[in-house]
Order: sequence, then structure tokens, then C-alpha cells
Amino acid sequence: QVQLAESGGGSVQAGESLTLSCVASGPFNSNLCMGWFRQAPGKQREGVAAIDSAGATTYGHFLKGRFTISQDSTKKTLYLQIHSLKTEDTAMYYCAAVTYRSICNVAVVVTASLLNASDALGQGTLVNVSS
Repeated sequence: QVQLAESGGGSVQAGESLTLSCVASGPFNSNLCMGWFRQAPGKQREGVAAIDSAGATTYGHFLKGRFTISQDSTKKTLYLQIHSLKTEDTAMYYCAAVTYRSICNVAVVVTASLLNASDALGQGTLVNVSS
């Protein structure tokens, strides 16, 4: 079973940038929808970004171009670049893997995590943005 481990979170100032990484280990099938979601204390889980096996990407509607998801298949690593960080970006960021047939998007990633139907979930990495 695939396992995921995030890193790259930390405490930063508003306006700075961060790159989160998620390394996958274990058996890896070709039909995995990989993605990031975040959850702040007392708030609902939000889908951030997703990428399918062909490299097509989708983003949460609130992000307004500040987030970029990418993957390095040879390293089995998923990345999330966050630019111009805002205090409202403070949250725990999780990466997830979901087997999919035809649709891979942030809704698929978040829904699977809520239904405990993900192939794998990381432990999360905390991003704390101060003004």
C-alpha cells in the first residue's frame, strides 16, 4: 500500500513563499489522483490542488493563482508551491492519493479523505503565516 510523507511546512511571514513536498513510497499504481487539501482549526477541509496521471491539474476556486501543484514521477514526489502567502493560508496541509477512473480534481481528493476512501493520506505539514 502506498504511503505518503509531507514536509516543507513552517512559520513564515505574509508575502513569502513555501514549497511543500510529499514523498510516496510503496506500490504505486498508474491511476492515482494526487492532491493537496488543507484544514485550519475550526474550519472545513478545503481542496487545494490535484493532479492526475497525465499531469492535468485542478485548483480550489479560492486560490487565485497563488498555488502550483507538480510532480516528479521518477522521485515519486508531489509538490505544492505557495506564493504570496496570506495569514488565512495558515492550516495543516495534507497530501492524498486516490485511485480514480476518469475524474481527478480537488473535490475527488477532499471527498475521498472525508469518506476515509483515500488510498493514502499523509500526516500533514503545518503552515503558519504571520503578518
